[in-house]
Amino acid sequence: MRQTSPIIIILLALAACFTATPKAQAQSVAVKTNLLYDATLTPNLGVEMGLGKRTTAQLSYGLNPWKFSEGKSMRHWQLIGEGRYWFCSKFNGHFLGVHTPYLLYNVADIKWLGTEGERHQGWGAGAGISYGYSWLLSRHWNLEATVGVGYLYLKSDKYPCANCGRKQEGIKKHYFGPTQAAINLIYQF
Repeated sequence: MRQTSPIIIILLALAACFTATPKAQAQSVAVKTNLLYDATLTPNLGVEMGLGKRTTAQLSYGLNPWKFSEGKSMRHWQLIGEGRYWFCSKFNGHFLGVHTPYLLYNVADIKWLGTEGERHQGWGAGAGISYGYSWLLSRHWNLEATVGVGYLYLKSDKYPCANCGRKQEGIKKHYFGPTQAAINLIYQF
């Protein structure tokens, strides 16, 4: 039996949310970039759409294709879907969210990630909750800070070094902890 990819499920769920919006209204769509990701030279873009007076759904994408010197790399691609409930009104003030990250990665020789002297190539998917706050800067611009915690299932293949060798083993991990951190610069339409 064929297994459905988590990315397909996320995309279909968000497409259903976006098409269920009855009518586009002023300030019901926003585009954003995560400045923390930008600082790591990871191109990223997010789109958030209002679903109701206090609810939004967003889809964020990030890609880091770069290699560092001496075989080190933190290459990855991620897609995160999130539904949010705003306590004041959408795109303003405090919010709680539920997010579903999906990522592909190829990480080599990064000590703080536990891959010193080896390479891990694989994927991950999970779910989490988030809290954030959005500050209105002007009619169209916002600044938003958000953090999230949750669960990730990570499956990777381990190789002996960054650029060589045969697969040593398959690794499956269950991760609980921080799953999201962002300082977003937002433009609202």
